[in-house]
Amino acid sequence: MLLREIQYILMKNRLYFTVLVLFVLTGTFSNTAHAQQVSDWKGFEQVSFTFEEYNAWVVKPQNPQKGNPWIWRARFPGWHTEMDSMLASEGFHLAFIDTKNKYGSTDAVAVWDRFYAHVIKNFNLNKKVTLEGVSRGGLFIYNWAKKNPEKVNAIYAEAPVCDFKSWPAGFGEGKGSQDDWKLLMAEYGFVTVEEAKDYVGNPIDGLAELAKHKVPVIHMIGLNDEVVPAKENTLMLIDRYIKLGGIATIVPCTKGEQKLFGHHFPIDNPRLGADFIKYHSQLPKAKLDASAYHIMRGGIRNSFIKFEQEKKGRVAFLGGSITKMGGWRDSICNYLASRFPDTEFDFIPAGIGSMGTTPAAFRLQRDVLKNGPVDLLFEEAAVNDATNGRTAEEQIRAMEGIVRHVRKNNPVCDVVIMHFVDPDKMKTYRKGEVPEVIQNHEKVAEHYNISTINLAKEVTERIDAGEFTWTDDFKNLHPSPFGQNIYYQSMKIFLDNAWFGFVADDDKPEVHKMPDKLDVACYNNGILVPVEDVGRLKGWSYVENWQPDDKKGTRSNYANVPMLVGEDAGKIVKFKFEGNAVGIAVAAGPDAGIIEYSIDGELWQKQDLFTRWSSYLHLPWYYTLASGLKPGKHILQLRVSKEKNQASAGRFCRIRYFFVNENKKHQ
Repeated sequence: MLLREIQYILMKNRLYFTVLVLFVLTGTFSNTAHAQQVSDWKGFEQVSFTFEEYNAWVVKPQNPQKGNPWIWRARFPGWHTEMDSMLASEGFHLAFIDTKNKYGSTDAVAVWDRFYAHVIKNFNLNKKVTLEGVSRGGLFIYNWAKKNPEKVNAIYAEAPVCDFKSWPAGFGEGKGSQDDWKLLMAEYGFVTVEEAKDYVGNPIDGLAELAKHKVPVIHMIGLNDEVVPAKENTLMLIDRYIKLGGIATIVPCTKGEQKLFGHHFPIDNPRLGADFIKYHSQLPKAKLDASAYHIMRGGIRNSFIKFEQEKKGRVAFLGGSITKMGGWRDSICNYLASRFPDTEFDFIPAGIGSMGTTPAAFRLQRDVLKNGPVDLLFEEAAVNDATNGRTAEEQIRAMEGIVRHVRKNNPVCDVVIMHFVDPDKMKTYRKGEVPEVIQNHEKVAEHYNISTINLAKEVTERIDAGEFTWTDDFKNLHPSPFGQNIYYQSMKIFLDNAWFGFVADDDKPEVHKMPDKLDVACYNNGILVPVEDVGRLKGWSYVENWQPDDKKGTRSNYANVPMLVGEDAGKIVKFKFEGNAVGIAVAAGPDAGIIEYSIDGELWQKQDLFTRWSSYLHLPWYYTLASGLKPGKHILQLRVSKEKNQASAGRFCRIRYFFVNENKKHQ
């Protein structure tokens, strides 16, 4: 008998049982909206549905404004719709949820939170909304706005209830409504009237955060309103709001018949309210033009001709970790392969973490030119040159050296210099200044008529224009995938503009002019000299296959490789070279020491090898020990100092390379 009864219940209550099972499994009932119904609202499409247990609708404009701005009405959506109709015709969505008899309570605000999330997602509405409240609707719009000030463009209210002690309680000069007061007491959970009087969650209370967000408000009121007296509501709220720094306007409506004890009145000028809402609606601005951050100068047409005519091309990417990591570089390679589908490309990824122009100038031959001349070089170093503390002189010498070196190797080689962004550069641009490192790189670019892409300035100004954020979108100086795409899209626009048009059969690459040097000591013929090529140097240890024994990190080509290692103070090694600059590339780890060095028997100088990053890994680091030397043969002497950096665990000097700017003519 019991089994039959259970079967009968299941058959008769399938829907109930399904919902019950859902509740048991998930702990909640579904919050999704039910089936939608489409109808007409003043010539616009109105989509009606049930959200949770509440009736709701959204009116869609025929021609939505970009960004989908919207108005959210609270209570009495059929009252004074002239303004809403204007706004719908001008591209605004309208939304409403009927939370009647909830009087802006905490529970009502929670329902509104969920409804907001629903319409934002399902109707693709703007994340910021303008709230409209009529009469008791004031309780809803202000209580929700105070909880969510960052989501509110503005507040428009007509004869709004701003304190339930005025209405519906009727404790002041107003008529009140005892039936509504009983419902409100129950909705808020008040047991006694004294408890309600002590409540500080009315619209007139706690306005500081709303004022801090500078949410503008406008109230349309009747001066003779005996139901919701302005003195106890609007005038009190606006007075407090202005004193907190809030932006507020009161418009007395005095034209036409004042009905229902002055509580119902015609709006003198609906256009005023519509314009207020339009003016304060946050709409997406037109995106900044990336071309404004590109300086084309001599352009890169030579590579265009080469790729189109010869169907072969060698493209190199020289820089630091931002160039090494996946992202913009991969996208540029894909772009080139797609733009020139019949061209065979040799892409050279020459990005190494922490490396700026000085390392690039000396490793250029090894990492870029070893397989032959390049047709197009992308060079970035603005982040590392500044972060690594390179002097202005060295920044110019190194960047100029890179340009002269690649163009000595291939006189028609195109070069693009890119300035990537970091927080310090953003701060500098926001002060109306240009970062020094970018000024220095631009001096070289201008002197050699080279194209530049200022992504540091572009990203800063796009963020300031509200297109995206650093924290949530771009993330870091090592960009997120979003940030990498920002870089790529700007570069793509640059390439599209640079290669506009077509290549004729008789087009020929033009040799880039090689002006006199900006700095006669520039690193225009830099080379790396591996320690294994130097031979055994007395006084220091030659380790064939060095690797750290302290379990600290290393980087590629700086572990399991030959190293010249010095630890004992006073022992001297001598390195003979021919050139005007010399330095050492070391593994500057947690036990890095201080060295002393002398050129050609001159005064001994000191160089601390311990960097601010040395505690974490054996960091590859380039130290230029002398530059601007007279052309010819020189001798570098090195010894480990008895002195020690207090942060270091030792006195080691581990040399992976010597680097030299060789003596060459006609450069």
